[in-house]
Amino acid sequence: MSDATTPETPSLLLRIGRFLRDNPVIPLIGLLFALIGILELMRPGIISPFWMGNTMRFAIPLAMLAACQVLTMLTGGIDLSAAVVATVAGFVVATATPLVGVPLAVSIALGAGLMVGLVNGIGVAFARVHPLIMTLGTGLIATGCLQVYQRYVIATGSEIPAFLVWLGTGRTGILPNSLYVFIPFAVLILLLLRYTGFGRVLFAIGSNENATRLSGLRSWQLLMALYLLSGFIAALTGLLYVGIIRAPSLSLANPLLLPSVAAAVIGGTSIFGGRGSYAGAIVGALILTVMGTMLTLMQLPEGARRIIFGLIILLVTALFVRITNQR
Repeated sequence: MSDATTPETPSLLLRIGRFLRDNPVIPLIGLLFALIGILELMRPGIISPFWMGNTMRFAIPLAMLAACQVLTMLTGGIDLSAAVVATVAGFVVATATPLVGVPLAVSIALGAGLMVGLVNGIGVAFARVHPLIMTLGTGLIATGCLQVYQRYVIATGSEIPAFLVWLGTGRTGILPNSLYVFIPFAVLILLLLRYTGFGRVLFAIGSNENATRLSGLRSWQLLMALYLLSGFIAALTGLLYVGIIRAPSLSLANPLLLPSVAAAVIGGTSIFGGRGSYAGAIVGALILTVMGTMLTLMQLPEGARRIIFGLIILLVTALFVRITNQR
């Protein structure tokens, strides 16, 4: 009897493993529901339509910044300036609105993101500076410029445009209004990566940039477009985030930087390039948001919360790699 059943067991396990490797988002969704179940056990009754809407509201900016990391990490890079760009955009739109009006303030904020993206693209594509160093440097420069700018507008006050507040804090039924921005945004990113030549070349460069160059593709053009797009996404995130927080500051979105990288990695994007999924990063952002709620309920000191948060991220990433057999 044992001889007859033994060969079937490994074949079933192999099929399950192959299915999980081909659909890495599925174990992430399972983990998300497991965390939600644990949260309900910790505080019975906390899971409600209001909680779900609130969780989505705070996960959306994180998921949008994670898009910057997924796109750049596909090429073997990273964008450490994304959170700073979001902070700059949010601060600029709030302080420039009383001076020049909403349309021009929004244009200036988005233009600042494109400017940082342009500098990053030039540095990575032409000067061949490593993306980690390049984006770290531009992030520091942008922070300094923001501090200088703040001295000139400190007396003018701030005004967050009403439509940003509506998007950031409003609800339609139980769903946050920010979904009106995020759903089209997510669909565009998913389509971009799956069905366009731009997306296919991102994966190709991350897998083997030299082979891509020898095949006749001009990688510098793609890298320029990539970092311009990343800067624009980060600025757009900053506009949405300042509407959620409703209090512009010089460190508005900075705390989202490392979680945005973690969301991309948890979602299955390789830091070495050539493999990634924005759908996974979205689920990763939801996982991190739920984890943040769990740690808040524990009422631990801030230092202990950060330690546990970091350990959980490492554990979740290692578990995901183990289940899906990815490297």
